[in-house]
Amino acid sequence: MRKKRVLLLSEGFGTGHTQAAYALASGMKRLDPDLQCRVIELGKFLNPTVGPLILSAYRRTVSSNPKLVGMLYRKQYDKSLNRLTKLALHRIFYTHAAQVIQQLKPDLIVCTHPFPNAVVSRLKRKGIHVPLITLITDYDVHGTWVNKEVNRYLVSTPQVRNLLLRRNVPAASIQVTGIPVHPNFWERADKHQLQAELGLKRMPTVLIMSGGWGVSFKKEMVNLLISWADQIQLIFCTGSNEKLLQKMKSIPVFAHPHIHLLGYTKQIDKWMDVSDLLITKPGGMTCTEGMAKGIPMLFYGVIPGQEEENGQYFVELGSAEMIHSPSVLNRWHHRLVFEYEQVEKSRQNTLMSAKPGREPYYCAQQVIELLRQETEPSGHS
Repeated sequence: MRKKRVLLLSEGFGTGHTQAAYALASGMKRLDPDLQCRVIELGKFLNPTVGPLILSAYRRTVSSNPKLVGMLYRKQYDKSLNRLTKLALHRIFYTHAAQVIQQLKPDLIVCTHPFPNAVVSRLKRKGIHVPLITLITDYDVHGTWVNKEVNRYLVSTPQVRNLLLRRNVPAASIQVTGIPVHPNFWERADKHQLQAELGLKRMPTVLIMSGGWGVSFKKEMVNLLISWADQIQLIFCTGSNEKLLQKMKSIPVFAHPHIHLLGYTKQIDKWMDVSDLLITKPGGMTCTEGMAKGIPMLFYGVIPGQEEENGQYFVELGSAEMIHSPSVLNRWHHRLVFEYEQVEKSRQNTLMSAKPGREPYYCAQQVIELLRQETEPSGHS
């Protein structure tokens, strides 16, 4: 009997979309080891020359003009992809994407980014008969996610479900599953053992992340944090920005024995385990990973649009604060130095009181169930 196949399609606009795809695939494989899962970043895979150029241009725009990104996000908020974008996708991807689907013969396709979602939706209109799931990887939903060919939307919260309902998506097609994170983020490690493994001291520790693309840290914030180094261990993670990492390594002030510099790492779950505070940009995936680890979060450098909505959600949830002034950092400095036992106890209480429905494999379970329904002769639509 042929093993069931799931094709997960993403794009490299940031790292969260692809991380969500891999997290979902990992969860499904743990539940059903016989399942075949393949994750592909569609643009890079189908057009290795043009795809990276598009990503590079977008990355530069995000870094140099985030207000423009936010303005465009809001202006197009309730609209699907415009005709020019659809034409570009058609020219670059549609034919090759159809060939990939015909070759891999998936029983189910999951999209974690609007672009492959639009591509597969059009292919379905043209006659490809594969069930399509769209996993929305933020705590907001832009109109570009919405296509009538989608069989099921998996969303982070009831609020996102309501936003889809306002866009006339049938209620039966929407399921609140949360955003999947890798199972490692739900595991509880021995903190002291990890500190030894990672070469850290037993002292209050702060993890500062620059986002998957390694957007530069704010200078004022870094200067303030460095002033903590005699009392608090600092871990700066620059993501994929190797240039930023090397620049920081060349600056003498970062050579402090309590300051650690990281580039891209696949062990961010361990670094969260040994840290007492996470300072980060509010990407949907990072926030969800932080929530799974129960770590308090501070947000900086918020890009208007989905990051703004992500941040607001976690602030209202009580899991995070915005760094609106140095006073927020100063207050946390005081807590970590003089109220450390209370900080640790508060985190343990957060983990113990985790809400039902935050099971690590819930989203994966729902996808497997839909796969079963769609591939049974009586359930095929």
